[in-house]
Amino acid sequence: MSWSQKIFTLPSRSRGSYLITDHVLQEVPEIRDYKVGMLNLFVQHTSCALSLNENWDDDVRADMSDALDRIAPMDKKGNLYRHSAEGEDDMPAHIKSALIGASVNIPITNGRLATGTWQGIWYLEFRTSRHSRKVVATIQGQKAGTGWS
Repeated sequence: MSWSQKIFTLPSRSRGSYLITDHVLQEVPEIRDYKVGMLNLFVQHTSCALSLNENWDDDVRADMSDALDRIAPMDKKGNLYRHSAEGEDDMPAHIKSALIGASVNIPITNGRLATGTWQGIWYLEFRTSRHSRKVVATIQGQKAGTGWS
């Protein structure tokens, strides 16, 4: 059993849902070294999220952002949330992050992510201003050419 871990930075983005599968594959080429394993991606922030979802139609990402805005709207009048230290989009960002989550686990099979045909890795940014976000990528598994087959 082998472990690998690294930290990488996502491109700076403002509010929205972004497909980052290709970026992850570029930043974590070690995936190719594993016959079988698990990739855990963990974003080190409380106002964004990671998810697995539709990878083909951009409208799905836009619809997801719109739906989350309806669930946790910005507090333009200042009477929805107590926490407002970083602006009207801060508390809704924390709520959305808690609902979606800070991590995803993806199986690795024969050096490839074992996602479904239409699945991709999403980065959801909930703050209006652009932010750089750090992601911890951890792989646990059996490297190709070692151990059992």
